[in-house]
Amino acid sequence: MKNMTHVAGGKDDFQLVTHLTLTGGQYEIGRALTEEARRLGWSPAPIDPTVGRARRAWFERHWPQHHARMDGAASVLGLDPDQDELALDDQGYVPEGFACSALWIPPSAAADGHGRVGRNYDFFRTTASEMAGAPPRPNELPMASRPYVITTIPDEGPASTVITMSALDGCMDGINSAGLAVMLLIADFESAEPPENFPPQVGVNSVQLPRFLIDTCENAEQAKQALLAAKQYDHGLPLHYLVADAHGQAFVWERGKDGVEHIVEFGDGPLCVTNHLLHRHPDPMNLPADTEASLASYGRLRTLYERSKGVTMSAADVRESLLAVRPAEEPAVPFRTLWSTVFDTAERTLATRFYLGDGGRYTEELVFPAR
Repeated sequence: MKNMTHVAGGKDDFQLVTHLTLTGGQYEIGRALTEEARRLGWSPAPIDPTVGRARRAWFERHWPQHHARMDGAASVLGLDPDQDELALDDQGYVPEGFACSALWIPPSAAADGHGRVGRNYDFFRTTASEMAGAPPRPNELPMASRPYVITTIPDEGPASTVITMSALDGCMDGINSAGLAVMLLIADFESAEPPENFPPQVGVNSVQLPRFLIDTCENAEQAKQALLAAKQYDHGLPLHYLVADAHGQAFVWERGKDGVEHIVEFGDGPLCVTNHLLHRHPDPMNLPADTEASLASYGRLRTLYERSKGVTMSAADVRESLLAVRPAEEPAVPFRTLWSTVFDTAERTLATRFYLGDGGRYTEELVFPAR
């Protein structure tokens, strides 16, 4: 079953936010997602048949939920689900140049004993054409102006709620009914080299990775094992991921340019993440000075660390910390915090304020359960 409502924003606001609730089997959920993707203009991309065959086999073995949703996509498109020439997923990618901040507060440092993750999703207000250096097409909207909140309640497996900017088969952040929260952030501006095209490969891409964990894992330890075993690829943008669970465990997953994978943990204490690789700079009190290219990543992390170290924080404190690292609403600053979210891993909720326009215009906090 599919239920779609507009929950925030309007024609005079920067964002118009849609909440999509899907119930049933993964096949039916895949059908509903594909119907919505087609309405938005998506169509399956050609793929090398050898790669397409290997992708389907990998999903069937490691991510059966996604594999079943691809079968649902095939039925909407009138295609044989075993065909190898078209990618029935991969409905979007993460463009170049966004800055985000996140802060994990474990239960031991929370005023009410609830583990929480706060995150700012900072992104440009431009179109995809402008991001590529071209003028906007007629009637083209800014890339992040139509976000979706997607709640899936499958017949089997964890329910979840995610937020996505431009890819219905992935997400930027989300939480499942077991209390596992995952969010992506860019990890290294200086080495980002987006390729000229984005062909699907075997494994999970950078936007699918959070959804992969939310579908298949219930806690941080399971997420570590899934990440270590998974094939992964990005789109030229090094990303890292903050993963936290309802049991008070959290870590950051990173892959360096050399392909080496890193699990960064800070024990039973706050974990701050912005837009530089933590395994290169593990000491938050000994960070380099910011440059124009770093987009204040080091300064934002210092601010979050100084506000959270050695103190007990309430939900309001987490929100105030996010506000402290929100980019200024100035013409010289090309991006804005387009949504600011607090995940409560104990309550299994995602509470978000969406950006409507400058002048501090954000929605009231909207709370979405993951069950």
